[in-house]
Amino acid sequence: MTNNSFSNYIFEWLYSDEGYYATYKNIGKEGDFYTAVSTSKFFGGCIAKHIISLVDEGFLAQDAVICEIGAHHGYFLADVIEFIYTLRPKLLSSLKFVIIERFDDLQEQQRNYFQESFGDAVSLTHYKSLSELKCKNVFFVANEIFDSFPCELYYKGKTARVEAHNVEFDVDNDWVDAKAKKYHKDRGEIAVGYEAFAKEMAASCEKFEFMSFDYGEMQARPDFSIRVYAKHKVIPFFDKDINREELFAKSDITYDVTFEHVKDAYEDAGVEFIELKAQMVALVDMGILDLLEMLKEKVEDKIYEQELQKAKMLIMPNFLGERFKMIRFRKNKK
Repeated sequence: MTNNSFSNYIFEWLYSDEGYYATYKNIGKEGDFYTAVSTSKFFGGCIAKHIISLVDEGFLAQDAVICEIGAHHGYFLADVIEFIYTLRPKLLSSLKFVIIERFDDLQEQQRNYFQESFGDAVSLTHYKSLSELKCKNVFFVANEIFDSFPCELYYKGKTARVEAHNVEFDVDNDWVDAKAKKYHKDRGEIAVGYEAFAKEMAASCEKFEFMSFDYGEMQARPDFSIRVYAKHKVIPFFDKDINREELFAKSDITYDVTFEHVKDAYEDAGVEFIELKAQMVALVDMGILDLLEMLKEKVEDKIYEQELQKAKMLIMPNFLGERFKMIRFRKNKK
């Protein structure tokens, strides 16, 4: 590693050339974890319904950009497009579809999936970073992005460093210390990069809405939440039996999001915070029950029941519905 800060350790674990996210990974039953996208197509359906409502109210132009950030396989954006075609097909000929993806391997996976799914009917554009995207009107969407930012670890005034996968709390870091005090933490994770990301998004577009889903709370947790996911097993990062060297770059590592930190980063970048709500409330508000009712009228009972059970996992409090939150921001052109 070029330095032994914990944020650099996480970056190399996830995003180096050999990192966990550098190559395609299965998500869902065959992978290390589930996401809302891998659970039900109706997650994307709700976003599609919301996009159409933004067009109808005039916030989004009919030729706006629909941009997913960190799309993995491309299932989420493809589900959104599929439902736009079902609900308002004429928009497919005017909306532009973009994915922000830094890794070439994942870009290729996404292009192949879109070609298989839509042929030449849908055009997909890739950018490696938000700084490459310059346009007037965008709907940005992301799923589980803020928990994948690098972070520093903080404990009672000291910041962590890593030596040979061992963590030592003996570094003085004024920036981390200030963030910890601001969010009333005496221990836990301090995310690194929210501020730069928010500024980059704010500079990319004159008028946009950004919606993101992640797990966490508005206020910071009072303890460490950092953990590793490997084959659907959750391993606390400070578990006494953990083998970090063996897990490094071969499994996902994550932590709970402090949404107050996200909110502050965007407001400091001149972007308006709209709301934070539980995923189950957000999806119901965006019309998931209406979409399920439409499905019920068009398919046989067995298929409807299968899709209903999948959709329930998105909104059930004991699965994804309560712990996951939706956060939403807007920037209006001056």
